[in-house]
Amino acid sequence: MSALDVRSVAVGVSPGRRLPQLFLGLVLYGTSMAMQIEAALGLAPWDVLHEALHERTGLSFGTVTAITSVGVLLCWVPLRQRPGVGTVANVVVISLAVDAALALLPTPSAVVTRLAFLIGGVLLNGFATAAYIGARLGPGPRDGLMTGLSTRTGVSIRWVRTGIELTVLATGWLLGGTVGLGTALYALAIGPLAQAFLPLVSWRPRAGA
Repeated sequence: MSALDVRSVAVGVSPGRRLPQLFLGLVLYGTSMAMQIEAALGLAPWDVLHEALHERTGLSFGTVTAITSVGVLLCWVPLRQRPGVGTVANVVVISLAVDAALALLPTPSAVVTRLAFLIGGVLLNGFATAAYIGARLGPGPRDGLMTGLSTRTGVSIRWVRTGIELTVLATGWLLGGTVGLGTALYALAIGPLAQAFLPLVSWRPRAGA
């Protein structure tokens, strides 16, 4: 089976189909982050850093996420990456969604409930990742950093992604972020989950269009 084409497509092409998918995916992504935070069993690498900065600055988790995203976008300049509608929406919508979800979700105490939050959060994150990427309206800041570094250095995406994730994880852990079971589960599961969901939600032009 041929690989899916997830390259960016102009926003004017099928906006009624793609824009709602983009925004739904980003809202679900922020919700999935909140579920993993409330589980308190370990976070995704970037969220380990976000949590550490949240605790140290007193800013909301969503605000820290947005500021970090803007910082990552600045790294796009020397890499000659260009943001799309999805890139900007990624920064704004996810930060708002994670704060809203944290305000609405209960904080579970029972281990079984916390595990359910963790597993559900990782599964939802995989679907949400596929949804916003599949809308093909521009990569998120971190995705663009990965592809930009790979293009400019000639190093494979796999190794660039691994290097970024390990660097962010180590920095967040040293600053006091939560590393645990959830961190390992996310690292192992998110790639296969996103890949499994992507064919189900990826936008494709109609034949003959």
